[in-house]
Amino acid sequence: MSSRFAALKGVEDILPPDSYLRQFIEDKARSVFGSYGFGEIKTPIIEHTDLFLRSIGETSDIVSKEMYTFTDKGGRSITLRPEGTASVVRAYVEHSLAMRPSPQKFYYMGPMFRYERPQKGRQRQFYQIGVEAFGVAEARMDAEVILMLMLHLDRIGLEDLSLELNSIGCGECRPAFKEALRDFFAPKLPELCPDCQRRFETNPLRILDCKVERCIEIRKDAPLVTDYLCGNCRSHFDSLLKLLGVMGVKYTLNPHMVRGLDYYTRTTFEVTTENLGAQKAVAAGGRYDGLVEEFGGPATPAIGFAMGVERLAALLKDKAAPPITDFFVASLGEEAATQALKLASGLRAEGIRGELGYGGSLKSQLRKAGKLGARFAIIIGEDELKSGLLKWKDLKKGESGEVPLAGARKLFA
Repeated sequence: MSSRFAALKGVEDILPPDSYLRQFIEDKARSVFGSYGFGEIKTPIIEHTDLFLRSIGETSDIVSKEMYTFTDKGGRSITLRPEGTASVVRAYVEHSLAMRPSPQKFYYMGPMFRYERPQKGRQRQFYQIGVEAFGVAEARMDAEVILMLMLHLDRIGLEDLSLELNSIGCGECRPAFKEALRDFFAPKLPELCPDCQRRFETNPLRILDCKVERCIEIRKDAPLVTDYLCGNCRSHFDSLLKLLGVMGVKYTLNPHMVRGLDYYTRTTFEVTTENLGAQKAVAAGGRYDGLVEEFGGPATPAIGFAMGVERLAALLKDKAAPPITDFFVASLGEEAATQALKLASGLRAEGIRGELGYGGSLKSQLRKAGKLGARFAIIIGEDELKSGLLKWKDLKKGESGEVPLAGARKLFA
């Protein structure tokens, strides 16, 4: 059916049963994150543009190419959030959460916005689930966050995943690494893509994140950040690897992984799959020990990650089923229809999921019950009203019988 209105390119309507799959992913996240002591935080979709300029970095692709930014009626520069961490850090500072006992642990769920080329697993409005933990610098917190992420991915049924780890150092050791990168790329500068030529001047670490094939080939022999780590960063990373080994977590070291956001320090990680084509990452994150201070708060170590819900849903497309319809009430006649409404409402109030038949023959209503996958069909007509006994049929087992009008709840005991 054609319409003069359609969704914008890069955004999509999420309809059942796809919305059921999203709910399944979110419900599992709430359960797992809650067991780790994380509480849900909800931040605004719009923020002052400067928030992202300061946190993500003006040289990043997100800021330079992808943000949805506009001037509002008050003359302020406003941006639709392209990621979740900056908003959570802003809330952490604004509400003086550093005054509360550490660690402060939060998770969030919601839409993000980036002007990218739409493709499988990547939309211009996309949904993220993320976590942020503040106040603990030791590697055990890194391990805890990674363990929680892997548990969630296991609980939703994902398989064939790889955990990649790196440490990108801190403000003490990273300058020497940047200089080593400039020395390496300087003779090769004409061969790099235009973006990487710009990155060479502004932030050479970004060259390591480029997806252009030629740049990937050129950087194969680039210096490794792990060769430039200071003593504290090396000790922190070694401690994390030891903890993950003790916990039986398999991982791969990826010394070229720097992530696409400027605020990361020390630990960075990605969980990847070979089942999504070019878009391999399903979750990613790392430490950002300087960001709270950058926003005007006290020096506060922090770590977090985010998952792309679209990519998780694509991997789970054939694994999650819509919610079970426990009952379907078919009715014949006006008085029976009223009783059907009353019965269904009582069952629903007890958390039993069901549907009503609206008009049509008994046969057509029962056909609809079958299409909905209902377990029980309950029939109310004139005879049932007179006898006070409802007819029921178990559509899964083929069994049938009668039950008192007031005793329909017993079917679901």
